[in-house]
Amino acid sequence: MNDLATTVRFFFFILAELTVLFIGIDLLINLIREYVSDERIRKLMGRKGLSGYFLGAVLGALTPFCSCSTIPVTVGLLKAKAPFGGVMSFLLASPVLNPIILGMFLFLLGWKACLAYGIVAFFAAVLAGYVFHKSGLEKDIKPLGAARSGCCCGDGFVMPRLTFGQKLAWSLKVALEDFRGVLVYMVAGVAIGAAVYGYVPASFVASVAGPGNPLAIPVAALVGIPLYVRAETMIPIAVALSGKGMGMGAVIALIIGGAGMSIPEMGMLASIFRLRLVAAFVAFVFLTAVGAGIVFTLIA
Repeated sequence: MNDLATTVRFFFFILAELTVLFIGIDLLINLIREYVSDERIRKLMGRKGLSGYFLGAVLGALTPFCSCSTIPVTVGLLKAKAPFGGVMSFLLASPVLNPIILGMFLFLLGWKACLAYGIVAFFAAVLAGYVFHKSGLEKDIKPLGAARSGCCCGDGFVMPRLTFGQKLAWSLKVALEDFRGVLVYMVAGVAIGAAVYGYVPASFVASVAGPGNPLAIPVAALVGIPLYVRAETMIPIAVALSGKGMGMGAVIALIIGGAGMSIPEMGMLASIFRLRLVAAFVAFVFLTAVGAGIVFTLIA
């Protein structure tokens, strides 16, 4: 009965926290995007060199998409002739480094873990843009067709001016719709995490994925990559595993591997990239997860 009570308390407490965090942060991001147009972002990404990779990572950090939701935006950027390196930085940063993930890290794992994760993930995204650009893999993009000159508005259409209150109401509506889209994943993740927290022996987790196991980090990254796991699902599970003795390095490798890549995303990438580029990106996500896990272990 004590284990059941612990499980129920963990479930409702973490679910309530994540609900407030998700809606609040998503509302803020939607409101910011009301004032910064996608066209302006594409123009900023048009810069060559390091600044282009940097801006691609920044754009990814401001767009709370899962690994599969990132693909349509990537296609749009490529059709708009955004630089390849900046697009690859965006492709990695968007699912693994966004305000929702950072907010969850801050409140559930502490500011040190949040800061370290943000720095490592951002640096990895910038490095991805540089490596893929310099490797000449841009020629492995399949023909995508021309970009459209607008969403659903004809030439000469002028968007009506909205007041701040109208923009705020619209942003809240979008945030609630986004929340409904992830609610099932969030509840499932919190439920699994609560079960782990209440019933899985700490000694078992520590022996399999604790800091003393040198293979814990690469194994955690390999386990995370094939799964289609949203960060909203993975983080409560990771919090429970951490509480049971899983090393922080393995926790980070699991989160980055699970958020940055999945089998559905591999299939979607194969529709726009040739096999060599898909394989290279999967390998980069794995190395990023392992590298981040090692950095966290050294910090700890």
